[in-house]
Amino acid sequence: MKNYFNKYILFAVAGTLALASCEESDLPVDTVTDGITRGAALRTVNLISNELPIGDADAEFSAEFEVQDIEGGTLVDNINIYIAFSDNTVEVGEPDFDVAEALFATLSSADFTEGPFGLPRTSFSVSFGELLSFTGVSEADLFGGDFFPIRFELVLNDGRTFSSTNSNANNLGGSFYSSPFIYFPTVSCPVEATAFVGDYLIEQTTPFSDGVSNTFSSGSVVELAVGTTSVTRTFQTEFYPFFCSGTFAAFSFELICGSISVPNQNNSCNCSDGTDYFTQPDVQETYDINDDSSFLVTFTDDAQSDCGPPVQTTYLFTKQ
Repeated sequence: MKNYFNKYILFAVAGTLALASCEESDLPVDTVTDGITRGAALRTVNLISNELPIGDADAEFSAEFEVQDIEGGTLVDNINIYIAFSDNTVEVGEPDFDVAEALFATLSSADFTEGPFGLPRTSFSVSFGELLSFTGVSEADLFGGDFFPIRFELVLNDGRTFSSTNSNANNLGGSFYSSPFIYFPTVSCPVEATAFVGDYLIEQTTPFSDGVSNTFSSGSVVELAVGTTSVTRTFQTEFYPFFCSGTFAAFSFELICGSISVPNQNNSCNCSDGTDYFTQPDVQETYDINDDSSFLVTFTDDAQSDCGPPVQTTYLFTKQ
């Protein structure tokens, strides 16, 4: 189980250590802040909107960010924003409408304002219509599951750049900085907030990934709730109870136009020092928008091969 520290305490401790001694240290805080002192992070303060329902003229990607570096954010000169399109639903024999990323906009340091902790903050939003216009994709060619990758690149005043392509794991998905640099607003079909919510019995229907332990608390009742988007459903469960008893965390899946998608997410119970993930399965399950009494969710278990080879794991959800 990971230890969670307050990020601002970490900065203060790191600064105190630097003043007190130039010698190497084996303290855990040094491991956490190692990459940050050499580069920069763009922490996600608030992911306001990250879905694009078909036919919703007001849909947009919108988020608020905080710039972090060893000099309190002053090393960052500007932020480049790149946008692409991924046709994730190509039918056999049909054209692929993928569009390579291109520079969409640049935010200068003048666009930053001081946040509540003295670090620079900025926000960015782009409408569904702007995404279509910039990539040249027609709305008629969209389907649920397609997405528009939006990648942010920090440009430091010494010319160095930091993005999803060259940042470390603590920055990209760690609990300290939450700085993935890239987001994937997904095309979706609207789902009512009252559908696929409430108490569900969950039962694992596939063999255990390691032959010993079920992935979630199989046989327990969990409460499904609407997540960060209208098509996301999330619940709290105990991960790998045989090995990591007491490790409770949220698991999320998305209802994408008839298919159930599982986004990348930390499994919160690692066998090594690395980070392991649940992720999209080889074959997606389906759902009936008019019947939420029972459905299956399948995902790739141990996607990073941290404890063993990746395994396709399936859970049956039955409404109580």
